[in-house]
Order: sequence, then structure tokens, then C-alpha cells
Amino acid sequence: MSISSAISSAMSGLTAASRSSQIVSENLANALTPGYSRRSLELNSNAYAPGVSVGSVNRMIDPAIVTARRDAQSEQAVAQVNADFYARMSGLVGTVDDETSISSQMANFEGALVEALSRPDSSPRLNDLAVKADLLVDSITEAADGLREMRIQADASIGVQVDRLNSALKEIEKLNARIVVAGAAKADVTTMLDQRDMLIDEINDMVPVTVMQRDGGRIALYSAGGTALLDGKASEITFSPKSDMLPHMTIDNGLLSGLEVNGRPVDVSLNGALRGGTLAAQFNVRDVLAVEAQEDLDAYARDLIERFQDPALDSTIGATDAGIFTDEGGFFDSADTLGIAGRLELNTLVAMDGQAETWRFRDGLYAATQGDPGDGSLIEGYSNALQDTRSVSSTGLGSVSGTASTLSAVLLSRFARDDNTAATTLSFAAASYTEMAQTEAGFGVDTDAELQNLMLYEKAYGANAKVLSVVDGMMETLLRI
Repeated sequence: MSISSAISSAMSGLTAASRSSQIVSENLANALTPGYSRRSLELNSNAYAPGVSVGSVNRMIDPAIVTARRDAQSEQAVAQVNADFYARMSGLVGTVDDETSISSQMANFEGALVEALSRPDSSPRLNDLAVKADLLVDSITEAADGLREMRIQADASIGVQVDRLNSALKEIEKLNARIVVAGAAKADVTTMLDQRDMLIDEINDMVPVTVMQRDGGRIALYSAGGTALLDGKASEITFSPKSDMLPHMTIDNGLLSGLEVNGRPVDVSLNGALRGGTLAAQFNVRDVLAVEAQEDLDAYARDLIERFQDPALDSTIGATDAGIFTDEGGFFDSADTLGIAGRLELNTLVAMDGQAETWRFRDGLYAATQGDPGDGSLIEGYSNALQDTRSVSSTGLGSVSGTASTLSAVLLSRFARDDNTAATTLSFAAASYTEMAQTEAGFGVDTDAELQNLMLYEKAYGANAKVLSVVDGMMETLLRI
């Protein structure tokens, strides 16, 4: 080997060792940085001169594993949305051991009827009956109010996600352009690629995407339903959130907003154009799960009203008079069931915060005067009305028959069962995501391995420096001759 070849080889070795050490330092410094991909330096034999050629910086990722991890991550995110809904709904209607549950309040109301029947002349017992009836009403209306709030929150979440989705797509569009320019200039684009991947991960939670490579390092993004989110230019997604939400408001009657992509309406169902992520999941909460839950509560509230609005039970009730339980204080019309759970009220004649004439439980709601204080026949009729077997039908409950207590238990069981199923689904989804995340982490930064590489690069640097030192000594010797 000639002296010039030795110098060329050593200099290229120093450059390679220096650049490799820099890459290792970046890996170590960003070992805990979210979204950072481990870098490695591509080294090749120099075809035109002795030594090594420093190539490009590569990101150590496996596209197949990244795709699988994103799928698992979006599944977990959707499972979390569903689990949160059912957990909240189960909490609103109550659980078996919950003293404030609808079922417990129904049991307390039945118990108060028994107490009043044993002493129909006792004003304290009649007053307690009014209190227990009001607590039963509160347990139902609070569940309905909580359900309404969840629909509002789902609608607000959709609005937030749409804003973030548009922003992320615009940011990727800009990164695409910068990557093309930087790549043409042979600059390092790995940091921009990391930033772009993090944005894709964020989008993928909301709308699972298929990533398609384009020329110059650009990418295109398509939803699982085939809708173009980004291909050259970012698509614009529009949505109009509502500040309040009533039970009758739906996307079908035009009172709630759907989604538009570049001005064109898209299907927002679970099998729609933007399916598979939290965006579709929140639409499902707002338009399906909450609507079915409202139907269940309404069916239960209707049954409760109709048990006590029967003139055959209380002869003082007219054909259009409200019973003990009312529709916002008035007569309940069976043709106007939607939202009745939120409008349920105790008749102001007997309510403690109303006229508090609790003797009407004994003598008739619309009796002109008080009757025999020892006559408990009407109270007994109320108790029997709760024991009557009646049929209730709704999407969530199905068609069930039973006493008032049985229907209360069925309502609790429905949401407890769905809560348990959703929690199990979330557990499996979380385990799957954890496994995929750990698999992907295997391509991440191993600090021990990086430190070992750093020691090797330091030795290589020292060896090449030694070659230059020897060549320098030889040159000095030759010059002294």
C-alpha cells in the first residue's frame, strides 16, 4: 500500500468512526424520546479510492410491525371509548351493591309503601313515602341527565378530533414537501420522518390509515374505507358540534352534524368511510349506544308512570290526569315516550317540595277532602301495582316481562353485562397492543449495545489515528534523509 493510499484509508476511517460515534450519541440521547427511531450509518467500500465510504443514515424500523402495532393501538383506543361509556352508564343506573341505584330506590319505595300500608293514618310514614318516591324519580332522571351529558361529550370529542385531524394532515403535507427538498439535497431527513410517523400514529388512533409511498419520500394516507385523507394535498374534514343535545336530536333528522370530506358527506357508522378509530367510536356512542340506552331508560320510566296513572287504580284520577309519577308535572301520553326518563317528576300534589299533601296517597290524588285515615286500600292497590307483571320492550332490554323490581334488576343487569363485556374487550385489546409495542421496541435503542458500539468506534478512530501518526513519522524520516 502506498503512503497516499494509507492516508486516504485512514482519513475515511476517521470520518466513518466520527460519524458513527455521532449517530450512537444521538441514539443514546434520544433513547427515551417518544417516536424516536434508532439510527444506523450505512458504510460501504469506496469504489474510487482506498478506504470506506460513508452512506446514508437509516432508521431501524420494520414497516409490517409498525402497521400491526398501529392496528392494535387503534383497536385499544376504540375499546377504551366503549368501555368508558358502559362504565359510566353502569355507574348511572347503579350496581347491585349500590344503595343509590335505581333498583335500590325501587326497593326503598316498595318498602315505604308497606310501611304506609301498616299505618295509613301516620303522616310521617306518608311523608316518607313521598320522599322515597322522589328519590326513585331522581335516580332515573339523574341517569337520563348523565346520558345526555355523555352524548354532548361525544359530540364535543368528535369536534376536537376533527380539528386535530385536519391540523395533523396539514402538518404531514408540509413535512412531505420538506422531505422531498431535503432528500434532493442529500440532507438527513430522519428527524422529519420521525415527526411524520408520530403524526401518523396520532391520526391512526382517530382514523386507521393505510400508508402509501410516493416519489421523493412523500406518502399518501387513505382510510380503511378507502377515503383519501392525504394524497398530494390534505383533505378538509368538516363537522359542526352542538352545545346541547336533546333525546330527539339525531343525525337522521338533520339535528346533529355528520362528517364531510372536501364538502362531500361520508358515512360515519362503524362500517363507514372513516371506520375503525375513535372518531367512528364517538359517533357510535352519540348516535347508537346512547340512543339505545335512552330507549331503555324511557321504557322503564314509562312502565313506572303507567302503573300509577290508571283510573282503575285511583278513581279520583281522570282520563287525562297525571298519576303519582308525571311527565314534567302533567299527564303522560304514550305517544310521546322519547325522553320521558329525563322529564319524569313526582306529582306536585304529594311531593315534599310541592304541596306536600301526602294524605292523597291514602285518599286519592284528586280527592276533594281527606277520607278515612284508617283506610289503606288505595295504598295496597299501589303496592299491588308494583307487583303486577307487565311487559317492556326496547332495543337494549329486548322484550321482558316482570314486576317493577324485576324490571329494575333487568335494567341494572343490562348495563352491568355490557360494562363487563366492554372491560374484557379492552383488556384483550390492551394486551395485544402491549405485545406489539414491545415487539416494536425491540428495534429501538438498546443503550448497552449502543455503548458497546461506541467503544468499537473509539477503537477504530484510535487505530486510524495511529495509521496517520505512523505515516507522519515516515514522512518526517523521509524528509530528513
